[in-house]
Amino acid sequence: MPDSTSKTVPETAGSRPAGAPPAAAKGEAPRVAVASLIGTTIEYYDFAVYGTAAALVLGPAFFPSGNATASSLAAFLTFAAAFLSRPLGVVLFGTIGDRLGRRQALVISLLLMGVATVGVGLLPTYESAGLLAPVLLVTLRLLQGVSMGGEWGGAVLLAAEHAPPGRRALYAAIPNVGPSLGFLLSTAVILPTLNIAGQDGFADGAWRIPFLLSFVLFVIGLWVRSRVSESPVFSSAAGPTAPAPASRFPLGTLLKQHPGRLLLGTGAAIGGSAVYYLTIVYSLSYAPQALGISRNTMLTAASIGAAAGIALTLPAARLADRIGRRPVMLTGAIGSVLWAVPMYASLSSRNALLITGAYALGLMLLALMFSPMAAFLAELFPARLRYTGASATFILANTLGGGFAPSIATWLNSQWDSPLVLGFYTGGLCLLSLACLLALPETRDDAFDS
Repeated sequence: MPDSTSKTVPETAGSRPAGAPPAAAKGEAPRVAVASLIGTTIEYYDFAVYGTAAALVLGPAFFPSGNATASSLAAFLTFAAAFLSRPLGVVLFGTIGDRLGRRQALVISLLLMGVATVGVGLLPTYESAGLLAPVLLVTLRLLQGVSMGGEWGGAVLLAAEHAPPGRRALYAAIPNVGPSLGFLLSTAVILPTLNIAGQDGFADGAWRIPFLLSFVLFVIGLWVRSRVSESPVFSSAAGPTAPAPASRFPLGTLLKQHPGRLLLGTGAAIGGSAVYYLTIVYSLSYAPQALGISRNTMLTAASIGAAAGIALTLPAARLADRIGRRPVMLTGAIGSVLWAVPMYASLSSRNALLITGAYALGLMLLALMFSPMAAFLAELFPARLRYTGASATFILANTLGGGFAPSIATWLNSQWDSPLVLGFYTGGLCLLSLACLLALPETRDDAFDS
């Protein structure tokens, strides 16, 4: 069976292992990794800006209602809508990336995200355009989701497939810093805007500023991304001596040949997705509305937690290159299962220092679980299906574990008014990830150029 066999070639220092790029490409590896990081940071900045704005103002602006919970739920459902269109992005960009090249797919995905995000900043609200306003908002969110469906897989692959021998997890983790870095960048724009304009001014129109500023980032990112070289692994696999691809539809081949790894890879990433989105999206709305904690306190706690996670990401990835992916990820998964309830229970204290510490530890455990994940998911699949395979597993996990998490959490807290519910929900998904990681093999020494 395709899921149970793999070619294993140890990465030794004295020879080029199967997973290493050609020597000519090695000098480009750091530049490609940084270019991939810039792209993922911009993409996740755009996504984080929407998530934060949804938590703060978009409900009343686009979905007015006499019930604050109903407005917030509608805004978060729009947030989830972008996750529903991500699978379309996997199909579209996975096909482009596996057949035409990683670089081409990444340029198109960034272009689509830039247009959609700036468009949100230009939209009329319900007050001035009626039902047209939420329809346009949902349309642009769907475009953002399509873009995100192709972004993560391509960015980590471009870095990983350029990586020197024995450093694949490290290089793949560099663009994986983008989600947290994008959130920090969005907070660095939103928090001063909120403080200067005030809550009323932010709701009246200042919320548009972070969306419109993304145009500058988008232009820079597009310029950087268009200048990177194509993946040497893809070029080798697509060369004249390489076998023809098994199918013109890589997702179909993936479902036929690797269904087990697709399902288990999705499960492995689902718990971390829930931790990320409940921490940096849902709690920014829930804590102020339900517990009376200031938005500045929550934004600060989430930002410090994200920074702590970033600080641990590359050391954890380097450790995964030395001892294997699974030991590092299993440590993070076990820690996340045990810490989920205490982390969200800290919200009941309403103590800024305690919340910040709890979030920092939670997001550091997430870093342990997710730092090697980029390389791990890519290594589960052969080169000609790798863009589709890595993207599909990660995006499905993000959709199931993260996209619907704010909406599910909103409903759960309408039934049981306690932050402990968030801990049990998140801990359960992290337990599922732990089980899937235990069922999957170690991939550090697997062949990567075939």
